[in-house]
Amino acid sequence: MQEKIRWGIVGPGGIAHKFATDLDIVGDGELLAVASRNIDKAREFGNQYQAKYAFGSYDELFKCNEVDVIYIATPHTFHKELSIQAMNHGKHVLCEKPMGINVVEVEEMIKVAKSNKVFLMEALWSRFNPAILKTKGLIEEGAIGDIGYLHADFAFYALDRSEEGRALNPDLAGGSLLDIGIYPIFLSYLLLGKPEKIVSSCKFYKTGAEIQTSMIFDYANAQAILYSGFTSNSEMKAEISGSKGSIYLPGRWHEAQGYSIEKDNEIVHFDLPTKGMGYAHEIDEVHTCIRSGKLQSDLWSHQNSLDLAQLLDTVRTQNGITFPSEQ
Repeated sequence: MQEKIRWGIVGPGGIAHKFATDLDIVGDGELLAVASRNIDKAREFGNQYQAKYAFGSYDELFKCNEVDVIYIATPHTFHKELSIQAMNHGKHVLCEKPMGINVVEVEEMIKVAKSNKVFLMEALWSRFNPAILKTKGLIEEGAIGDIGYLHADFAFYALDRSEEGRALNPDLAGGSLLDIGIYPIFLSYLLLGKPEKIVSSCKFYKTGAEIQTSMIFDYANAQAILYSGFTSNSEMKAEISGSKGSIYLPGRWHEAQGYSIEKDNEIVHFDLPTKGMGYAHEIDEVHTCIRSGKLQSDLWSHQNSLDLAQLLDTVRTQNGITFPSEQ
């Protein structure tokens, strides 16, 4: 029986709880350690998920020889620094999206990964969702013909949240675009590639954080209509329409449990549930890559992360979105 891949988690927040829950159902991995600047939070998290170690500093985790791979689950502005520290200690890294807050940070992270010969991947978990994998496959097979239109949105009300929290705080690279707008942009990029032109418009909160963004991604023979926002809820459905039919991903499409295909005025739904909450699929990909000696994933490569960062940067530049950490 092969040894389990041993994980460390940096930042025991909400998404780290979901990740740890799904790690528990992945047979060939285990949570060995957790680190937080607050030792009590680290201990509480570690006890909940039976981690062997709880550290009150990130450096202690990075120096732990028993840990193979680090999951970075902190706010955006810490992703680059902590990933680089972990990789410089020889650790593989799965870093929450966005991998860096701009393309320069992503480039630096990839450079460090290559120099240390360690695995690095952006934790864009929707890339590994079975329904999204199937949708991409169907489109590549020509099941709905040539794509002419894509729509995807992601929104929820967040203006009642603390202005110090990550959603509304520019110091934490807050705003809807990097937090949730990244999902619609990802889907358009995954299915249609990089657009020839982007048109976008944003609205801002009193803290300076962007809270509403509409985008048109213009391709040679298609357009994608994309949206993210904190000012209201949205249906959060995705539609991909072609010359022979359409594919629909239901509400909360980024974690879809199935899909529908419409052809010849008939709609057929297919269930395709995730394992656990859906994070198990990206964990499986990390394990497969590490065990085979790969330093990046074929499904979500370093170049994919660079392309995604460039698209986000373009929208930001068009709307004057900058963060204090970049100045």
